[in-house]
Amino acid sequence: MTHPRRARLARLNIIQNAQDAVLIAIGVLLAALGLKAFLLPNGFLDGGVTGISLLVNRLSGWSISVLIIIINAPFILLAYKQLSRLFTLKTIAAIVGLAFALALIKVPVITQDKLLIAIFGGFFLGTGIGMSIRGGAVLDGTEVLALWISRKTVLSIGEVIMYFNVLIFGVASVLINMETALYAMLTYFSASKTVDFVIQGFEEYIALTVISPQAELIRKTLTLKLKKGVTVFKGKSGYGKRGEVDNEIEIIYTVVTRLEVHKVIDEIEKIDEKAFIVQHNINDTRGGMIKRRAGAH
Repeated sequence: MTHPRRARLARLNIIQNAQDAVLIAIGVLLAALGLKAFLLPNGFLDGGVTGISLLVNRLSGWSISVLIIIINAPFILLAYKQLSRLFTLKTIAAIVGLAFALALIKVPVITQDKLLIAIFGGFFLGTGIGMSIRGGAVLDGTEVLALWISRKTVLSIGEVIMYFNVLIFGVASVLINMETALYAMLTYFSASKTVDFVIQGFEEYIALTVISPQAELIRKTLTLKLKKGVTVFKGKSGYGKRGEVDNEIEIIYTVVTRLEVHKVIDEIEKIDEKAFIVQHNINDTRGGMIKRRAGAH
């Protein structure tokens, strides 16, 4: 590897790590806001390790800052064994940062309306968790546990998280009351959907697969008129309405943003109104002709 290339990679690595640090710091502050301004003062719970910390805090009165570190400790160790050292270091920094933020930052209670507490407490907490994940760390060790269990069993990561949270909400309903457990479920739903939204981004991508006898003209329209990158696959037709089989065909594949998809389909249908078009939702892209979102990994 040449020295200029090494220098370029080192510079990109520094920039990426700085970007990750900023995302994690913002995530910590937003999560602290959700906890201090909404959930903690009103005795609300959430799912995951954060939910366990809140539950123990409410039952025992122990410091939430200490609980978050202690309860996440086994999951951090698991992350070190299952994932990378860098991920583990970032996660330690994020969790310790959250603990300090909860201990030191003073935030006024914004509302006492239970519905607003559940929705916006979950929203800010979820945004913080999502930003931290985009920075390469986690504020809640539940997903690390879910990954480990999924590798050892037939359960998926989503199923492990679901069962884990059902257990937490069940315990909350017994030790506290059913109303608290129900609001905890609402808080978790708000947080989890916000995490998905932050990770997937504000601009969802749509992949289009187009099969048409006018494939070459469609390709030229997409690349020259609409300035879209395309990939052309060679294929064979199967049985269709016209009974044709084994004819050589070209399959056009392109990726556009959600806001552009209807315009692209309109242009394709102007060329061939019977074109077979399949849409696929995708979360993110790298490289190519699509501009990458800031902070996406």
